[in-house]
Amino acid sequence: MGFANSTCSFSRFRILDPVPDTLWTHILDKLKQYAFRDIDNIPEMEAHGWVSFDDMLDVEWLGGPPQKGSYIVFSLRQDLRRIPAGVIRKHLALAIKEEKQRMSEQGKNVISRERKKELKEQVILQLRSRFLPVPGEFNVVWATDRNEVWFASTQDKMIDLFMEQFLITFELHLEQLTPYNLAASLVNDEDHERLDQLEATQFTPLF
Repeated sequence: MGFANSTCSFSRFRILDPVPDTLWTHILDKLKQYAFRDIDNIPEMEAHGWVSFDDMLDVEWLGGPPQKGSYIVFSLRQDLRRIPAGVIRKHLALAIKEEKQRMSEQGKNVISRERKKELKEQVILQLRSRFLPVPGEFNVVWATDRNEVWFASTQDKMIDLFMEQFLITFELHLEQLTPYNLAASLVNDEDHERLDQLEATQFTPLF
């Protein structure tokens, strides 16, 4: 789901570092530098990078620049190649069976733990070419006039990946605007101490 949908879950961030004036003219170059690279034809399990907000297949921004008025919009794409555990177990069992047959012909009957590990790695490598990666797209909206960034995900792993990729690309640190951080930004030092002493309210009935 993204910001173009009727509903969207998203996380808010603020930029902690001063944004250099020279950055704005190089936004597109930086996005292209860290753009998504396809792994359909190589045996990688995961790939991520920036793509166009309007088309996750567009890594050159041929459909238009990321600047939209006072906003900069783009997306983080992550492709994951998932091999079901049952498929791995099946093909590993077949590989072990074949290995035992070869060993019996040589008068051996015990497969070492290291050899089983090697067989599993070989099986996974072979299966990678038979399973296409599943693409995922997560929109990003950068409100330059508010120094805020909105990311269309609330998953902890995706948030960590996004913050890391944003830092690598633009050399700017992000802080997630959690309820605590929002409250802390609105109070003085004295109230900040009181804020730290607050405890979460229990809204469900206690039995």
